Amino acid sequence: MLKQRVITALVLVAILLPCLAAEAAWPFAALTLLFISAAGWEWSRLNEAPGARAMLMGAAVAGGCVYLAQVLGLPVWAQSAAVLSTPNLHPHEHGVGLPLAGFSVPAWIWQLAVMLWVLGGAAALKYGTTHWKAVPQLWRRLLGLALLVLAWVALVESKAQGLNYLLSVFCLVWAADIGAYFGGRAFGRRKLAPSISPGKSWEGVWSGMVAVGILAVIWVLVDRHASVDSPSLYSRLLFGLGPIGMVLALVFLSAMSVVGDLFESLIKRQAGAKDSSQLLPGHGGVLDRIDALLPVLPLSLAVMSLCHA
Repeated sequence: MLKQRVITALVLVAILLPCLAAEAAWPFAALTLLFISAAGWEWSRLNEAPGARAMLMGAAVAGGCVYLAQVLGLPVWAQSAAVLSTPNLHPHEHGVGLPLAGFSVPAWIWQLAVMLWVLGGAAALKYGTTHWKAVPQLWRRLLGLALLVLAWVALVESKAQGLNYLLSVFCLVWAADIGAYFGGRAFGRRKLAPSISPGKSWEGVWSGMVAVGILAVIWVLVDRHASVDSPSLYSRLLFGLGPIGMVLALVFLSAMSVVGDLFESLIKRQAGAKDSSQLLPGHGGVLDRIDALLPVLPLSLAVMSLCHA
């Protein structure tokens, strides 16, 4: 199993790195579109719609992503992926309903994502263990379509800001997960959601938040003293919201990464599946790898919309 995990990880890194390093936007957009479509296929299978219906779901996710990108004017096919040409920080001035300065997507879309994830996530985690399968298949697939398309659009929007910005969002999720794992093992006493994921604890959640805070401090210092292609999420939040606002935003995003993880665990438990699929040998499926990113990608842009000059 370990050998499989390592080989799969090396292959994924070998494919991903050139796409991240490419000056043009389309290699990264195309690769991530493939992955998000596979996640749509997995979502459909986990929600009692396998076979042709799952393939249709994957195609619908891809089509929805491309259509929304075209409508919003995202730089998916641009020859240069970076919108910002300087690492200097700028105020995030914008009018109501308009995109943030330097961004393409109107802020109201990310604010809508907040309502979808916060209210919907809370309802799913509270009632999902008993009522998830009672929701009609069509509505469950439409929900999956909306969540996956929003995540991909947020991913492309984030990549357009520069590699440093995108990696800072990714590493927030990874730091929260790693901190929760080790903190939960060392201090875990009170179970977070035993009916969904028995291994998670409240102490693990707090440990993950602490890990994110430490990461943010280090990253802000790196932004200030190193040559980076773009300001990180942490520097932007510190500049736009101040220290207290940044802390609150990071606590919120760390908490939502846990919600994303629990939501996918709920769906797998309802489906009687250990993994979302076996597309990634040794790692499970695509959803298993991106579950925490699904809420954090759009919601990180939502908190950015609060950064006014």
